[in-house]
Amino acid sequence: MKKEMAVREAFWHWDTPLALNKLGSSAATGLSNKEAASRLKKYGVNTLKATNTTSVLVLFLSQFKSPITLLLIGAALLSASLGDVADTVIILAIILLSSLLGFFQEKGATNAVSHLLKLVQLNCDVLRSGKLNKISAKEVVPGDIVQLSAGDIIPGDSLLLSSEALFVDEAAFTGETFPVEKRCCVLPIHTTLAKRSNSLFMGAHVISGKAAALVINTGMATEFGKISADLQNRAPETDFERGIRKFGYLLMELTLILVIVIFGLNVWLHKPVLDSFMFSLALAVGLTPQLLPAIISVNLAAGARKMAQKRVIVKRLSSIENFGSMDILCSDKTGTITAGKVTLKETINCSGKHSAKVLHYAWLNAFLQQGYRNPIDEAISSACKKPESLPKVQAELPYDFIRKRLTIQVLQEGQCLAITKGSLNAVLSICTHVETDEAIVNITTESRASLLKQYQKLSEAGSRTLGLAYKPMPDGNLITRDDERNMIFMGFITFFDPLKPGIATTISQLSQLGVMLKVITGDNALIAKSLAKQIGLSNPKILTGEQMQQMSNAALLHAAPLTDIFAEVEPNQKERIIRLLKKAGHVVGFIGDGINDAPALHAADVGISVNTAVDVAKEAADIVLLEQGLHVLVDGILEGCKTFANTMKYIFMATSANFGNMFSMAGASLFLPFLPLLPKQVLLTNLLTDFPEMAIATDKVDDVQIQSPQRWDMGFIRRFMITFGLLSSIFDYLTFGILLLIFHANEQFFQTGWFTESVISAMLIVLVVRTPLAFFKSLPGKYLSMATLFILAIVLVIPVTPLMLWFDFTRLPFVFYVWTMAIICGYIISAELIKKWFYRNLLHRLIKTKHA
Repeated sequence: MKKEMAVREAFWHWDTPLALNKLGSSAATGLSNKEAASRLKKYGVNTLKATNTTSVLVLFLSQFKSPITLLLIGAALLSASLGDVADTVIILAIILLSSLLGFFQEKGATNAVSHLLKLVQLNCDVLRSGKLNKISAKEVVPGDIVQLSAGDIIPGDSLLLSSEALFVDEAAFTGETFPVEKRCCVLPIHTTLAKRSNSLFMGAHVISGKAAALVINTGMATEFGKISADLQNRAPETDFERGIRKFGYLLMELTLILVIVIFGLNVWLHKPVLDSFMFSLALAVGLTPQLLPAIISVNLAAGARKMAQKRVIVKRLSSIENFGSMDILCSDKTGTITAGKVTLKETINCSGKHSAKVLHYAWLNAFLQQGYRNPIDEAISSACKKPESLPKVQAELPYDFIRKRLTIQVLQEGQCLAITKGSLNAVLSICTHVETDEAIVNITTESRASLLKQYQKLSEAGSRTLGLAYKPMPDGNLITRDDERNMIFMGFITFFDPLKPGIATTISQLSQLGVMLKVITGDNALIAKSLAKQIGLSNPKILTGEQMQQMSNAALLHAAPLTDIFAEVEPNQKERIIRLLKKAGHVVGFIGDGINDAPALHAADVGISVNTAVDVAKEAADIVLLEQGLHVLVDGILEGCKTFANTMKYIFMATSANFGNMFSMAGASLFLPFLPLLPKQVLLTNLLTDFPEMAIATDKVDDVQIQSPQRWDMGFIRRFMITFGLLSSIFDYLTFGILLLIFHANEQFFQTGWFTESVISAMLIVLVVRTPLAFFKSLPGKYLSMATLFILAIVLVIPVTPLMLWFDFTRLPFVFYVWTMAIICGYIISAELIKKWFYRNLLHRLIKTKHA
């Protein structure tokens, strides 16, 4: 078995017939559909991600993973062994109910997101039963024959069967920055991975050229799977995830201190050790927002569903927060700022006149090329009527991002010609002659300057301009890269791409949301300047790729945030721009759909692509737009801000209320001869106060909360928690005084009275702390209001039902409810005044920091 596996792994040592024989496949027909289905069952889905067959069970068990919850369960079982079975059952039932609540909410969120992700799939062209089919990359199996072209992600470790000028990015495996060339051959069995030029590896992607390949290994059996099962799927920690982690550390510190101090003091005061331990653990559970993971999942999933309605699909839920925090958006111009419908404007000879010959040669190059068909080739191809008989294509040198040109060799009317089009400088660099109206002459310094001046004039008019060249080839000789020289410059091909309707308004809306738009384009600075004027930038700051090459990282770090348009940018410079903008303290989004956009998409805080993008761009993106255009992003950013705002609401409400209650209970336990609340009563309080906040995802969000990008601020959360928590404790101690001094409450009366006041005040104070505005100016959403009223009814009903006996409560006199309402009214009014002071003080602090 080991020997068979070793031979199979050395597939780079096989020739084509041997490989096809071993894999039971055919170069002409591929696998049959029946055989492919059988192999899919045998080898499994082609992915590095774990299957979700046990996800429901794991999701349910994860609700109990908190160490405090496990300790509480253990303590409850210990209590049962000592004879207190009733209390044990109640405590375990409350824990189970809380866990089930979180489980169903998270399960619903997970299913919703999985459904949305089905809208964004990676596909590939596979030969099945003699027909070329487009299938999901997950369905590829060993023995499949895949057809690859520029922009495709390689779906499995494969052996090349044929290739044409194939260049592949294998940086994930070899660390090699530049694309590597692949070709058909047989290599020695001990060839290292970096030198396997006849092999393609899962996760790499095609930069240029085309190929047919036989899939050998899929999923975890690939080199990608061997390197790391989660290399492809693990993404850098987002600002939101980092905030949650720091928030968890904050709660952990407070919880640990409270548990140790309260347990120690209660034992020192000679209260029962087990009751004191249970009470301390219940306090810890009360301080911890147990439903926080469920709340976050529900909020983010709800945000993802709303964004999907706006034609925005979220692949990575935590990126929603970054979407709402984004303050810089970097974008290419084509398809976002412009309509993305490139139209051929003119074909001009070297004298500046329209030329049918230039049009014809450009059409031959664009229509007959077999590589990646971009919008420019489509525009040229649609500008001419297809002739009855096409010239014969003899050879092709596909476009790549290093040469920046495409050459095709054709046999036309007995004459063999090589025709090249590409960026003007790239084409001029291989030309030694120029075709004028009269003759073909050598290029001189003067004629080159004249051509560049003409190019500048066309660019200033806003036209994207390419160069076109040709040369006769000896019949029978196929052109190679070394033959791309001594060519004849023929003329210019110009294009225009109109602005999208309403783009100026959209850019203004982004600015109002606090998002600065920066355009990153490969077009020259003259076209970029023309574009800037069209979108309303009267005096834009433009930085070119050549200028950036001369700048140190420190210099560019200072210049990049002040730049409006980056022009003449090389593909590898996009990532540098993104990383330096992030280093400058900005949350950066990048929208791209091309092959060379993948590194920048991965580097950005929010990588954004479109569903029509190449596979590698969609895979690298966090968010995929179902339609192009910045107007879609405006809606998405608003939803991101709302989602983040609602998540923060829960954190503010839960931490301040829980901290206040726990501080009150901790203090009360020191001077009371009994526990202020029994452990089961603490857990019931925690459950009832958390329940309505499950509806926070549907709550209304004030305009003031989405007018600018939002960020995690642990200092703000801490100040909010302490300020409003201590305010809550003041009114709790006021309740204690009324219970003890006016009603002379015994243990049951005290516990029932404080439970009632605590839950009612926690429910109503939500109306105040959920918004920075006055509570009567920002009413809660329908579902949050209904959930709040439902819990208030339960609290009032418990003391007059059999539940009273289960939780050791007692009936309360009517006059106590009058006192309770007076306390709560005072609490709400005080909270409103404190809130006004708190946010005004925060504003002054921000202004002071900004000026400093």
